[in-house]
Amino acid sequence: MAESGDLFRRIRGRDGLATLALDLFSTTPNPIPCSYSGSAKRLRLGDAIPAAVVAEEDRHDLVDSLSEEILFLILDRLESEPLDKKSFSLVCRSFYAAESRHRRVLTPLRSDLLPAALARYPLASRLDLSLCPRITDTALASVSGALRSSLRSIDLSRSRGFSQVGIGNLAVNCAALVEINLSNATDLSDAAAAAIGRARNLERLWLARCKMVTDIGIGCIAVGCQKLRLLCLKWCLGISDLGVGLVAVKCKRLRSLDLSFVPITKKCLPAVLQLPHLEDLALVGCLSIDDEGLISLKQECKSLQVLDLSNCQHVSHAAFSSVLNKAPGLRQMSLAYNGLVTHSLATSLQKLSKLQCIKLDGSEITTSGLGTIANSCKSLRELSLSKCSGVTDEGLSSIVMKHKGLVKLDVTCCRNITDFSLASITSSCTSLTSLRMESCTLVSKEGLRLIGQHCHLLEALDLTDNDLDDEGLRAISGCQKLCILKIAICLKIRDEGLIHVAKSCSKLQEIDLYRSVGITDTGVVAVARGFPLLQIINLAYCTGITDDSLRSLSKCSNLETLEIRGCPQVSSLGLAAIAVGCQKLTNLDIKKCYYVNDAGILFLACFSQNLRQINLSYCSVTDVGLLALASVSCLQNMTIFHLGGLTPSGLSAALLACGGLTKVKLHSSFKPLVPKPLLEHIEARGCVFQWRDKPFQVELEPSEVWKQHSQDMHVPDL
Repeated sequence: MAESGDLFRRIRGRDGLATLALDLFSTTPNPIPCSYSGSAKRLRLGDAIPAAVVAEEDRHDLVDSLSEEILFLILDRLESEPLDKKSFSLVCRSFYAAESRHRRVLTPLRSDLLPAALARYPLASRLDLSLCPRITDTALASVSGALRSSLRSIDLSRSRGFSQVGIGNLAVNCAALVEINLSNATDLSDAAAAAIGRARNLERLWLARCKMVTDIGIGCIAVGCQKLRLLCLKWCLGISDLGVGLVAVKCKRLRSLDLSFVPITKKCLPAVLQLPHLEDLALVGCLSIDDEGLISLKQECKSLQVLDLSNCQHVSHAAFSSVLNKAPGLRQMSLAYNGLVTHSLATSLQKLSKLQCIKLDGSEITTSGLGTIANSCKSLRELSLSKCSGVTDEGLSSIVMKHKGLVKLDVTCCRNITDFSLASITSSCTSLTSLRMESCTLVSKEGLRLIGQHCHLLEALDLTDNDLDDEGLRAISGCQKLCILKIAICLKIRDEGLIHVAKSCSKLQEIDLYRSVGITDTGVVAVARGFPLLQIINLAYCTGITDDSLRSLSKCSNLETLEIRGCPQVSSLGLAAIAVGCQKLTNLDIKKCYYVNDAGILFLACFSQNLRQINLSYCSVTDVGLLALASVSCLQNMTIFHLGGLTPSGLSAALLACGGLTKVKLHSSFKPLVPKPLLEHIEARGCVFQWRDKPFQVELEPSEVWKQHSQDMHVPDL
């Protein structure tokens, strides 16, 4: 960065070309965009113009001479830094105008900010309103007026308060609209669906959980939106074979269709499989589809590449085999939670020469079935066996030894595999980029060391609840491409092992140390120094950490999620450091941090303006701290159980002041104490209250005891 006060600097880009860039941290006082106003001293006719004034004017001439193309190139480089873009727009009027014309995506946090955003950015093409809990028809009318010619995509997936009137305005006035997400709009009826049908150019539509839409409504969409390429009807319980059949007949361009949990039967499947361009079909949880319906299908779907038949409990292996035979071009297949994976089912995979991804999560699988898969699917790249019973060393080894090109493998909770399997995995699949093996409890600490010794291309590794120790972490430090590391409930790891990883894995962005009680401030300090890109860290119930850990983490400016629940030595001093240093923080869990009080919350209210979710349960926070959080305009989700200093009047004031809340979890004892009209008013703004009668618990359960209890409660997969 150039010295403070310089407006421009020249830097050399990756391509070797000199690039003109801006010093966005100039100390020149210029709080609003303005043109050069000249020297404060009035010049008289005949006076010589001071050199400083000439230089200042030349500099502004240079600013004004920059083309829009150059300004847009600069803004492209600032895309991931909203604060820098804001600083850019405040340099001068031309920069302000350029930033206005450049932005294409708007994500307002509250509906009351929408009018100003629309006026400021008239060329926006994508509008994400999912953070606004309540959007009215009037708001949608203003959108359709302001972005009439530019709007191509709108996301209303978490918004309420609008009806067919607002949807109709969008459909009629925004001719360029190609994408609408109305998921979770449980109040929308067939009238709204008919309004959607007027959007003639629509290509992508999500209606997940629109449970009031029936065949009549989906028929209107099918007739009006014949350019659809993607349609999601997941959990649309009012739609039957008739509606899906109409979609299949009218929307011939469909490439992706999600019918998960829709009450369809075999009647509509022939029409669906005849879609000439269908590539992705999801039939998850379609319980009315049975063997007879699938076996009787005669149509082939040569274009189909992705098929999800998970949780189809009334379908046997014979029916699955029949379907697979009719989709020779499959690349990805999921048969999760479907009972027994037999030898005959696995045999049907032999014809799928292009199959790259198989997901069998939660199924019962035999060694012979795994062996058959091993002899099939020559192109296999991804395999998920999470929570599969019946996975043995013999079966798993047969697969990995014949599919050495695997890049993703998930054997979570495969509790029968041992070091033998891990030796086969690490010696055969050295190209793995993702390995998930949570709770593989028969694998020893010596076996886990093989991962770091052989799989150096790993980017994501999950060893939660395993026998990992410091020597295992030393070996893992050889995986220098790691971005995600989950080593929660690993009771043998200590600071020494974490230090090894911190010295080598500088690309790490997420680390999970939940209940890894051997970690202290020393390890966390190493994490903060070694992982400059860190975005997510979970230190819940790491009881040995103190404010020193939080002070070190405050240097991680990219930190977005911090979980420190059950860390009793942490106080408001450490939280204040986090608030000041980690201003991108969006998710904070400080439950059972008993020494966090109003002082720490006041720092959050002042500096953590991006905070969206917070858990304050059991903290020493009073009405003052809770009310201070109202200044955090992004705040949407609060959990506030057992705050000793909270009163009904303080809670009422805080709820009223926090205008962007969408979900609040509260103890049920407060419900009769808060005025009912106030609760109704807040609910009308789009906030959902979840009342829980949770008993008060002070003592922190030791991790060893907690782990033993969780193992005693484990129910084997059926």
